[in-house]
Amino acid sequence: MVRETIVSARGCEVAATGPTEVGISTFVSEACGANGFSTGTARFKPGAYLPYHTHAFSEAITVVEGCARVLIEGRAYQLNPQDCVHIPVGVAHRVENATAESELAAHWAFATARPSRELVERSFAVDERGLGLPQPGDPENLIRYQADATYELSKNAFFLDLFARRYGSVGICGGVGRFQPGASLPCHIHDFDESITIVTGRAVCLVQGRRYELSGCDTAFIPKGLPHRFLNLSEQDMSMIWVYAGSEPDRRIVDAGYCSGEIVWTGLDPA
Repeated sequence: MVRETIVSARGCEVAATGPTEVGISTFVSEACGANGFSTGTARFKPGAYLPYHTHAFSEAITVVEGCARVLIEGRAYQLNPQDCVHIPVGVAHRVENATAESELAAHWAFATARPSRELVERSFAVDERGLGLPQPGDPENLIRYQADATYELSKNAFFLDLFARRYGSVGICGGVGRFQPGASLPCHIHDFDESITIVTGRAVCLVQGRRYELSGCDTAFIPKGLPHRFLNLSEQDMSMIWVYAGSEPDRRIVDAGYCSGEIVWTGLDPA
């Protein structure tokens, strides 16, 4: 039986991209049993970049820290923390660290369990969009984080969907969540695999009575159908990037005893 996997960002193997000084970490993929999606981070040294490339699947890029310049067939956008851009299949794009003073960290999500990219040897005329948004007819979708646009999924737990079928992604959806001290989500299950990366603060994750503490981009892989919940038991805010291997968010609440381990999960909730 496939169980959850906890990936420590500090102990995660990093694949360097050579002279561009970009380190790519893979958190969730087929290596841990994931189906239909993969997640990880890319860290860019000042001035570093990933050259133009394409994917044969949807990709979502969410800035964790720093400032990114993302060029999509020449359309250049500035992305700040928690801004997210979705790039459809076959659309050429390039990602740069927009500053010369600090590193850029970006979270990536692919609609495949086998991460890959194909380099593109083509130049594009640059159209500086800055902090703007895509225009009608542009294939990309960009969501800029606004605190007042979030919804309260559970008491003092505020969420914002960043990519989903309604925003053009295929096979994946995701967003950010911010938990105030003491906030938590109820015990729940999904009909698809999930990846949760803790980007600030400290989180407690309960999965069928097993308890994990995560921070600093530690990532939990929760296979579909496993009861789980996240809690912020600290005195500071905690935030996460969550990704589902499904096109729209969905969850089913189950008895809290399944997460604490007081009730044995058999795969069917009698309630």
